[in-house]
Amino acid sequence: MNYKSLFRGDNVRHAIITAGTKGLGKMVTKRLLEKGCSVTVNYRSDLEAVSRVKEEWSLYEERLHFVQGDVTKKEDVIKIVQKAMERFGRIDYLITNAGPFVFERKKLIDYEDKEWYEMIEGNLSSVFHFFKSAIPIMRKQKFGRVVTYGFQDADNAPGWMYRSAFSAAKVGLVSLTRTVALEEAEHGITVNMVCPGDIRGQMKEASIKEAKQKKENVTPIGRSGTGEDIARVIAFLCEDDSDMITGSVIPVTGGLDVINRHRN
Repeated sequence: MNYKSLFRGDNVRHAIITAGTKGLGKMVTKRLLEKGCSVTVNYRSDLEAVSRVKEEWSLYEERLHFVQGDVTKKEDVIKIVQKAMERFGRIDYLITNAGPFVFERKKLIDYEDKEWYEMIEGNLSSVFHFFKSAIPIMRKQKFGRVVTYGFQDADNAPGWMYRSAFSAAKVGLVSLTRTVALEEAEHGITVNMVCPGDIRGQMKEASIKEAKQKKENVTPIGRSGTGEDIARVIAFLCEDDSDMITGSVIPVTGGLDVINRHRN
């Protein structure tokens, strides 16, 4: 089947979503598929997750494209963009969902060099390489929507104990996001950052309806955040008429002070 001709119409948008087979990325993938988009889903190594998604979303088979790649490697980033173009001929949305995280709580002095560089490469340099590869395509289209991921108050450059490498990368990403938003505005491209709250475990793939059925006293609104919450915001930012929103850092936390909750 000639996928290029099938999905290159003006009314059909194509998205690249990194780490889109599970967690928050999966919910973003689902949301955009439901809106009629075609999606190139990047995954690093979890073939079981790919198989589950293929089976679960067989209805969208012709609009789903899976590309293996490690976003910490420049050559893999370039490959993901190239494969998306080969299959669909356009890139309208770039959602940089993937990003490594050190779950162990430890101070900067206890980090290994390789952990530091993995955080910087995976959360900052990888986005640079995606920008370099995808934005020229969006310029030609005179349209593009880019969404990066941060954390609560990243735009204020806060100190975050035990998360030094991750927070340094994301704070740098705030400036990169805002800078590219200014540089590319004339080309019809918006660039924004979404900052998820403390969304854990099964809630990453849960719906808002499910969350409302479970009382949660930690988050001020009384329920946990979900993957659907993040997907709804990203889908809105991707709309054609959301062009007035660019260079923004948008917290989706339910009022929870994520940083200070885990300070001690």
